[in-house]
Amino acid sequence: MADALSVISAAVLRNLSDKLYEKRKNAALEVEGIVKQLAMAGDHDKITAVINLLTNEYTYSPQANHRKGGLIGLAAATVGLTTEAAQHLDQIVPPVLNSFADQDSRVRYYACEALYNIAKVVRGDFIVFFNQIFDALCKLSADSDANVQSAAHLLDRLVKDIVTESDQFSIEEFIPLLRERMNVLNPYVRQFLVGWITVLDSVPDIDMLGFLPDFLDGLFNMLSDSSHEIRQQADSALSEFLQEIKNSPSVDYGRMAEILVQRAASPDEFTRLTAITWINEFVKLGGDQLVPHYADILGAILPCISDKEEKIRVVARETNEELRGIQADPAEGFDVGSILAVARRHLSSEWEATRIEALHWISTLLIRHREEVLSFLSEVFETLLKALSDPFDEVVLLVLEVHACIAKDEKHFHDLIVYLVQNFRDDNSLLEKRGALIIRRLCVLLDAETVYRKLSTILQGEPDLDFASIMVQALNLILLTSSELSYLRFLLKKTLFDDDAKNLFLSLYASWCHSPMAIISLCLLAQTYQHASTVIQSLVEEDINVKFLVQLDKLIHLLETPTFAYLRLQLLEPGRYIWLLKALYGLLMLLPQQSVAFKILRTRLKTVPPYSFSGEQFKRQSPGNAFTEVNYVGGSQIVEDGDVSADTRNAHNGINFASLLKQFERVQEQHRAHSKTQALTRCSSSSSKEVQRPEEPNRPLPAPDTSRPPSRSSSRRSPGQLQL
Repeated sequence: MADALSVISAAVLRNLSDKLYEKRKNAALEVEGIVKQLAMAGDHDKITAVINLLTNEYTYSPQANHRKGGLIGLAAATVGLTTEAAQHLDQIVPPVLNSFADQDSRVRYYACEALYNIAKVVRGDFIVFFNQIFDALCKLSADSDANVQSAAHLLDRLVKDIVTESDQFSIEEFIPLLRERMNVLNPYVRQFLVGWITVLDSVPDIDMLGFLPDFLDGLFNMLSDSSHEIRQQADSALSEFLQEIKNSPSVDYGRMAEILVQRAASPDEFTRLTAITWINEFVKLGGDQLVPHYADILGAILPCISDKEEKIRVVARETNEELRGIQADPAEGFDVGSILAVARRHLSSEWEATRIEALHWISTLLIRHREEVLSFLSEVFETLLKALSDPFDEVVLLVLEVHACIAKDEKHFHDLIVYLVQNFRDDNSLLEKRGALIIRRLCVLLDAETVYRKLSTILQGEPDLDFASIMVQALNLILLTSSELSYLRFLLKKTLFDDDAKNLFLSLYASWCHSPMAIISLCLLAQTYQHASTVIQSLVEEDINVKFLVQLDKLIHLLETPTFAYLRLQLLEPGRYIWLLKALYGLLMLLPQQSVAFKILRTRLKTVPPYSFSGEQFKRQSPGNAFTEVNYVGGSQIVEDGDVSADTRNAHNGINFASLLKQFERVQEQHRAHSKTQALTRCSSSSSKEVQRPEEPNRPLPAPDTSRPPSRSSSRRSPGQLQL
């Protein structure tokens, strides 16, 4: 310090701490001249002493004016050193940087001014302090004092010029600092950071693209800034980087893909659009690098397909198609399980379009990697089954396509049909609203006969009799009306002379027994008219209820459709199809006379050429068997309706109709017993809720009406059943 005092007068030192700027400035000029003379003399020890004096006694002084004088003095000393300043920078720069955090805004302002003058002198030698200077400028860019901000901006521009022309700048050392600052929310700091990124990227010798993953997330974060200017600057920087990526042969797609996936789910619309645009380009350019990231990318794309913003939806759909078009191999890192898990997760999305695309992915995976998908089937099968209850038809149809692809294996086919039946049982509205759609589509995608056989087998053992009846009625209606099942109807018409048709008839009959009207419809379709008539005759009073009449009404209307055109044409030959006439008249007798169905059927039967049921047309070969009746018309022997044969042994193609009738009656008896049980339960339940009333005197039973014949139900009572 003594050396410094020996070369600097007391007056200069006093003026250096004066409150007036002009005096401090003049004192600094004196210091500059002194240091210049010492430098020319090569007396660096005294120069060091002067710098230490300015630092310790002035820049670190508790007095603000002293600190101001110290800063202007250090700048003056640097100017005086000129080309020899570099060797003293370790003493000069730290106290100036320390002053950037001073509580006095004027001190901070003079610190900017001092460092600006120092930088102008040392230029490239200044780079060794770049990180500290950058950190200080980052803070000053958000300074509360406008003058300090202005001074910091001037210094910032100078530092940028120095960096762009320097060959000593280390991007590797700078990136960690930049990454740390990228998450700052202050708008001034954000502008400062984007400005530096843009400047450094413009320098040919600095590879900012190689370090893009380190600050990419921060740039995307700025896209949602409240300031339009910051959003615009960030978008401009990102656009420039994307263009560089397109032209670069070597890019780290993997790390950036992880960032983009997260940003594609941003609540900010502009951020989502930019992220999905980048992902779109990455899918086109990434190649093998992106294969391990396909699942994450798909997880980002699928929600964007249903985005409220049309631009995002368009880009997302295009990206999805690009990704699905890539033929990746599991051997190359393509993770089928991860992709499948993502698709399964998005089957529960609230958006229809996303669910549809998720199903397309599952379908694509099944086609390309069937074995791998089936190995993960236990994880996705239940979700696929639940998707059958989706409120949108298009989704349900796609789910069925996926199921059909899976159901090529018998076990999965069985599980599918079992679940369908269970789902219909648990949700009657699903059967009512979507049942026909689901069954018809399955019959198209899979073999209709196989589907109906499996459904019949399952329903045959259905413990819920009410559901079994409803389900059979639904299946029967689909069978009679659906164009997809036309071949099945064609096959059933050959029941009496074709083994395949017979087997199908018998397979359906077992479960069709749950509904009298379904059995009658099946017999009319199979042209087993004699059995249809016998079934009608077997019906008892309990069977003919409102539900039965509603089903009968539907059948009568169906008889007028093209499905039963062959049946109506057969009525032109009443002598040949006598059992058909008897069956139709039987149905007519069951209908209320005032109903529309009664009038329709009666009108149809009136058009039949006159023919009598009496006479010699019914001669029994065996009195005890209704199924060996033979008709003689015009000298020809007719067994069953329309089947002319001289050999009655094969008259029914091996079908034991007597056994079938017993089976039907047995199932119907179960239904009647079930109905009685339900009625008793309801009665008991309602009685328990009523308030107990006083006993009424016994009333005499009404006298039996002997004029009325006993009902069929009474004639079928068990031996121990009382008749009232």
